[in-house]
Order: sequence, then structure tokens, then C-alpha cells
Amino acid sequence: MTATEAAEAAGAIRLLAIRDTPLSVDEVFAAVGDDAAGGTALFVGTVRDHDGHAAGSAVSTLTYSAHPTADAELRRVAERVAADFPVRALAAVHRVGELAVGDLAVVVAVACAHRGEAFTAARRLIDDLKKDVPIWKHQTFADGSEEWVGA
Repeated sequence: MTATEAAEAAGAIRLLAIRDTPLSVDEVFAAVGDDAAGGTALFVGTVRDHDGHAAGSAVSTLTYSAHPTADAELRRVAERVAADFPVRALAAVHRVGELAVGDLAVVVAVACAHRGEAFTAARRLIDDLKKDVPIWKHQTFADGSEEWVGA
């Protein structure tokens, strides 16, 4: 990425956070507001009451933990997406700590001139965030078993 591309990508990044407080869809959506954007794609990940990784086991508790480098990795992911797509605005927040079923775990949004670009960039943002940012999920199941995901 050239210096100019990096500067342009950084200007498109409006909100990045890893926090231990409840997330707001409205906050993320407002962060990507841009008069030149004709399409905004928003993804909201919530804690579900079961997990497919453990043969559909009922989830009783879920805790997210982040490595100290998670903020820097999240920024790198966002910069790559902003550089690779015609992004007008981008935002991503992930929650850590103990969450309950129904709580928001992650919210990402991307605004682009056109809807197709927004969908594609948002998909890449959430996929790369889940793949590259060192945030781990610890699940405890109703039967007392537990597992770490992403560790």
C-alpha cells in the first residue's frame, strides 16, 4: 500500500473499537454516514443459544477475550479493506467480556458509492476480523462441557 493509499484508507476508517460495554448498531451506522455513499452494508453478530461446533449444544455462558495486539490487528484489517475496495466509510466494534444470549458481539458497517461494493467490502471486513484479529471465544454449555473457539 502506498502512502497515499494508506492515508485515504485511514480517512475512511471512522470507528474501530474492542470494548467491554454493550455495542450499539446506531453508533456504528451513524459512524459510516456519508453523503457520497449510495449503499451501506451492516453486519451484526449476536450470541446465539446454541453452537454448531459442539453438535448443537445449548450455550449457557460465553466470554470473549482479546490479546493486547487485537486493536492493532483490527486497524490493519480495516486498512486493508479500505485500501482494497472503494470504501467511503468503515466501522467495526467487537465486544469482550461475558455476554448473554442475544447480546451483540460484533457490529461492522461499510459505506460505498454502490450497494454491491458495500456488501463485498463488509463481507471481507467481518471475515478478516474473525480470521485475523486475536479475539477468542470461551463457551460453556448446559451439559457442563466447554470449548475455546479461535484460540
